[in-house]
Amino acid sequence: MGLTLDFGTPVNTALLVYILYSVQRIIFPSTSKPTTIPNEFKAGYSWMPKSHPPTVLYKTYTPKTLEPFSGKDGGRILLAIDGIVFDVTAGRNFYGPDGMYGNFAGRDASRGMAKQSFDLEMLTPIDQPLDKLDDLKSDEVENMKGWIEHFSNKYIICGKLVENGQA
Repeated sequence: MGLTLDFGTPVNTALLVYILYSVQRIIFPSTSKPTTIPNEFKAGYSWMPKSHPPTVLYKTYTPKTLEPFSGKDGGRILLAIDGIVFDVTAGRNFYGPDGMYGNFAGRDASRGMAKQSFDLEMLTPIDQPLDKLDDLKSDEVENMKGWIEHFSNKYIICGKLVENGQA
């Protein structure tokens, strides 16, 4: 049996020539120096951000120190779920003063998230001890954990929530 080269169609022949040319360019790259200096970056790097995003420090919050971060006057929006404080400023449409979940801004949203309720009675007053959540049913606890996972993937964790007077 002898080896025969049958390219079949002109398209196959053209593809073989292109492949051989590409392999030759990879194995034997051009060694000539460019005649002009690239000028793409003379005006600066285009990928640089206009300004550095604000630095977020991990802090310890209490209900009283968390409350000012409700997004009023365009400020940051923080909320806590099961002791984890999230910076939800990026979700201002949801968590801002006029948002669907606006009453959670600057507050511990654990009970409301667990019970899927956005009523004000889900919020513990800021001068009271943190809600221990002892009376939640297992499905409500799982629901709250689902919200924590969702928030952890979408927003920055910027602190922890502790009792008033412990920060």
